[in-house]
Amino acid sequence: MIPISADSHVVESEDVFVGLADRFGDDAPRVVNAGTVDDAIVIPAKGSRGIRKRMGWAGMRVRDGVEIDRRTAHKPQVDDLTDDLAKAMLAKGYDGLRPGIRDGAFRGDDQDIDGIAAEFLYPGFFGMFSFENPDLAVACQRNYNDWLHDYAVAGGGRLYGLAAIPVQHPEEAAAELERVLALGYRGGLIPCTSPAGRPYHDPIYEPLWSLAEEAQFPLAMHVGTNSYLPKEHRPAPANPDGVFDYGNTPAAVQRTLVELMCRGVAARHPELPFVVAEFNAGWIAHWLDRIDQGLQREARFAGEPVTAESPHEVWNRQFYATIEDDKAAIATRHLIGVDRLLWGSDYPHVDSTFPCSRGVLDELFEGVPDSERVAITRNNVVDLYSLADDHALAS
Repeated sequence: MIPISADSHVVESEDVFVGLADRFGDDAPRVVNAGTVDDAIVIPAKGSRGIRKRMGWAGMRVRDGVEIDRRTAHKPQVDDLTDDLAKAMLAKGYDGLRPGIRDGAFRGDDQDIDGIAAEFLYPGFFGMFSFENPDLAVACQRNYNDWLHDYAVAGGGRLYGLAAIPVQHPEEAAAELERVLALGYRGGLIPCTSPAGRPYHDPIYEPLWSLAEEAQFPLAMHVGTNSYLPKEHRPAPANPDGVFDYGNTPAAVQRTLVELMCRGVAARHPELPFVVAEFNAGWIAHWLDRIDQGLQREARFAGEPVTAESPHEVWNRQFYATIEDDKAAIATRHLIGVDRLLWGSDYPHVDSTFPCSRGVLDELFEGVPDSERVAITRNNVVDLYSLADDHALAS
């Protein structure tokens, strides 16, 4: 069975940002230096912190003369982009990317190289979730959803966009969910951290959760899609370390999961699916045990009986996680739930398994029953997003 990537990405075009600068001035993102080595998405008001290079490096691995370096059952190592061809491609900026990264009509060429049937698409510009101004978040995400819809339609049935839902403005979030449902979206994306002062168990989100549950519309939380956090709430690490931060990324979503799983949201909306995207999953089985113990302790210290649902029960009912080359997740898959795992290639980001996805999967699933491999790499995502009516993918 040909795998389906439950976690891939786009690189947004200039159209996503049209009109934003007119309304929001220098707080709005825009594309600058298009077609050059300095091609980037820039938010002028943020200075150097507001420059975001658009990521599409994995597609460069298929250029002439490249020998891909990777360990068994692992994604390729970070690319060496110092050869002349790489420099020439980078010098063109966005125009130097593979056509399928720019245009959904050509994305199938990249999928065929990688040996996958289809992709679910997350943003490349995570900053659309962290604007301080909620009106800017709404406007940018509406633009993005319109653009992504057209990009996915151009993919001829092999691309599925996940709509951005602007929870920073809860009323507008519900309205946008209704709008993207009418456009045919099958799932959406909310920030992986809740807005400051408004945790996801706040009643203000109830209309959104209810609407998503009624529509059976999975809501994903992707690494890097943090809500805006005021400066006074940002911790200042004594010894900043990028390696620690990269290795500790699950911490960002773990507090969010407690808000959803342990503070009433999941219990009130037991048929609302949530997806933990690109945090991998090798940590989940142990973490669920710790959260279960934490709930027990909380109740006992308060002198109350333990009445909360087990986190394991909640997880197994309505939560999913995407993985890439996560051997720990495969080793603990029966503790996490084979039907709770979704594989993703992360294309075209630097952490992608592209163009070696099929080889990585063969090695990663060595010794695993074929039925479980097919579930994690295909059937679970088909079931989650109700693809049974898409004959080419469900067969």
